[in-house]
Amino acid sequence: MSRMATSTQNPHPTQGSSTIDRFFKISARGSTVGREIRGGMVTFFAMAYIVVLNPLILGTTPDGTGAFLGGDDGLAKIAAATALVAGLLTILMGVVANFPLALAAGLGLNAVVAFSIASIEGVTWADAMGLVVIEGVIILVLVLTGFREAVFRAVPVELKTAISVGIGLFIALVGFVNGGFVSAGSGTPLQLGTNGSLAGWPVFVFVIGLALAIVLSVRKVRGALLIAIVAATILAVVIEAVTKIGPKVGADGTVNPGGWNLNSPDLPDQWVAIPDFSLIGQFSLLGSIQNIGAVSAILLVFSLLLADFFDTMGTMVAVGGEADLLDEEGNPPNTRRILVVDSIAAAAGGAASVSSNTSYVESATGVGEGARTGLASVVTGVLFLLTTFLSPLVALVPYEAATPALVFVGFLMMTQVTGVRWNDWEIAIPAFLTIVLMPFTYSITAGIGAGFLAFVLIKIAVGKAKVVHPLMWLAAALFVVYFTIGPIGDLLGVNL
Repeated sequence: MSRMATSTQNPHPTQGSSTIDRFFKISARGSTVGREIRGGMVTFFAMAYIVVLNPLILGTTPDGTGAFLGGDDGLAKIAAATALVAGLLTILMGVVANFPLALAAGLGLNAVVAFSIASIEGVTWADAMGLVVIEGVIILVLVLTGFREAVFRAVPVELKTAISVGIGLFIALVGFVNGGFVSAGSGTPLQLGTNGSLAGWPVFVFVIGLALAIVLSVRKVRGALLIAIVAATILAVVIEAVTKIGPKVGADGTVNPGGWNLNSPDLPDQWVAIPDFSLIGQFSLLGSIQNIGAVSAILLVFSLLLADFFDTMGTMVAVGGEADLLDEEGNPPNTRRILVVDSIAAAAGGAASVSSNTSYVESATGVGEGARTGLASVVTGVLFLLTTFLSPLVALVPYEAATPALVFVGFLMMTQVTGVRWNDWEIAIPAFLTIVLMPFTYSITAGIGAGFLAFVLIKIAVGKAKVVHPLMWLAAALFVVYFTIGPIGDLLGVNL
């Protein structure tokens, strides 16, 4: 349950409520138009980095023929298409599903497409994006037949709670890492700052942003997270103007340990740029089968499918739980509609050459700001559409200014941990594995898979196999394949 919204929910909007209020059920969910707008803005700022990061992942990696996605000026084309698809699908989520969930090109999924699919010898970017479209169509069929929703409902409620808590820890770790507060150590997997010490102006901006978010939230200031992001951005712009720190990795590849993690908060020479959407439609459905064979293509699609299938389940539970929108079985409202839009987004991302689009856990930052309805998603989507023209402005917000919101929302989601019966080891151990393996493996899917497998194994061990839902058995079997996809590929002579 959210700790940010204090209004009492009213199941019946007042007679004088506006059309927008009635359509989005704003009053019925204990929210206001102002909260929804602020929540949508916070979600946008928390995930706007994808407009910068997606081009860096997709646009700097050659495909199996040596070509780069988009050719000349490919980065700008990818950024424009990334923002366009994110904007349209997030608005669709808000209008169709009335749920405060935003979508964009999936991190992790885009890396799989770039480094494990497009880079295979003989595969083109069009072939790789064609596989993404196929995966999206398949997952949409699974939703329309009711299978995806049925699997989701078969998951025990306490495992759903564990998924939400695990995602909270996961996004908190993402925030700490991207903010420079935590980094890879020389003798340890992680360490504080750089060489065990907090140093540099970018980390200072992160700490100030986090401290401001905490203080304002504790004092119940409206718009606390949005204020913190804006204030930290202004501070970053001033610091960069005075010190000229520059990015951590320069255009020539030089590394500056004390630099900004992703983009440097420089005031742009121009604030408006005309977008180029020429990448849309540049995909080939059957090209990959011709170039690498049907078996390889099927295994690649399966890997994308399973990650997409369960990532979204975890995300919508986490966001719904934080918004206090889940029913007694841990299901959000309009579950099928949410899954339909998310499935369409997967195919749309491939069709636009920006990789599979999926629901973002950063949506929880908007919920932490008070968002409870699809109006927040509409606001986020509109801001993404504006970004197609205002990409220089988005690049002004550095990681270090936006990621403190992720850390604070991680705390909010962590409070749901009391919903797990820790004295019952049959559910506590699967819940524990679900929670800890998400941040430890940097993968939501890996945490969910470990929890599912542990749940089934324990029920077998204590002689309660009959209580396991048939779809949980199926999900566990699929996760066995997912976790061993590398050896399976080696056995079949397929390079995955």
